[in-house]
Amino acid sequence: MEERWIKHYSSFHRILLVGEGDFSFSLCLAKAFGSASNIVASSLDSYDVLIMKYKEANSNLDDLKNMGASILHGVDATKMKHRSDLGKQKFDRIIFNLPHAGFHGQEMLPHVIRLHRKLLRGFFRNARGMLWENGEIHVSHKTKRPYSDWKIEDLAEEYSLMLIECSDFKIEDYPGYKHKRGDGSRCDEPFSLGKCSTFKFTFCTAAGKMRMVGGKELDIVQFQEIPVLTEQHSTSFDRQLPLCQFTHMNDVPLYTGLSQAYIRNECSRLFGRYLSHVEETFGRTSYDVHGSLNDALRLGFEQYMREGHGRPLSGYIDILEELHLRSILRSQWLKRKLSVLDMQQ
Repeated sequence: MEERWIKHYSSFHRILLVGEGDFSFSLCLAKAFGSASNIVASSLDSYDVLIMKYKEANSNLDDLKNMGASILHGVDATKMKHRSDLGKQKFDRIIFNLPHAGFHGQEMLPHVIRLHRKLLRGFFRNARGMLWENGEIHVSHKTKRPYSDWKIEDLAEEYSLMLIECSDFKIEDYPGYKHKRGDGSRCDEPFSLGKCSTFKFTFCTAAGKMRMVGGKELDIVQFQEIPVLTEQHSTSFDRQLPLCQFTHMNDVPLYTGLSQAYIRNECSRLFGRYLSHVEETFGRTSYDVHGSLNDALRLGFEQYMREGHGRPLSGYIDILEELHLRSILRSQWLKRKLSVLDMQQ
């Protein structure tokens, strides 16, 4: 079957959507994929309440069911892992669009912000245990105040969820999606979105620590499960690098002028062949992992320094950090792929 994509989502992903309004977002994904067989779409409202609130909900649900979706109602995102029909399932993507704890006063009031933060805490606590190893939790939301005061990234970090990307959320990227107020007499009406972003998180075993750089505190995440090279265990490539206090990937880069998009693109350009080769040779006992990695790092470094005069070495270290993260996620995905093949044999 051909893989199809819409924005961040693939037809091969096992997707859970929570907090759906009239189910138009779920239907948008299903139509893009040509099937909803990998979609589990859920709402907090019961079915009876749902079809009373949203005039198009019933037809959207019928279309989703005809396309093979699993539909669940009365799903509380803060308690979903305890449901017998949902809690034991695993997903590649768990999506919560425009989360809201209800209208309890003006959005900038402290007690209202606390309610919204409580909702997201409960969601993160439940969702993180429902991911496949390489899975992601996506929260799309407004980013201007007072919504920025929710501090979504900080809430996720409390549950060992690491932000891997924050990209613009544009409703035109999802044809047919109609966001709703969801409460009160105007529940079926849209609201002003303004500037929105999709925050992407993945689960990791990590320990955060604070480090002072230039008089400012930066939160640095150390991966405890992945060994970091030290002087005693450095490769020949490490010894070829110019002397620099930021040689190892857990150190803070001196240069912070590179955007995340640039770093991701450069990582793909410099190391795309290496990552593809790793995938092609995964599981082969005769494959020289150490040699291949050394060659990739050496060639990537040479290309980076050759193409731009005066490029900071710390910019290359930023790219290595991105490669490190991708390697972790790619390894987890490949292991899962092998386990599926083993079960099929």
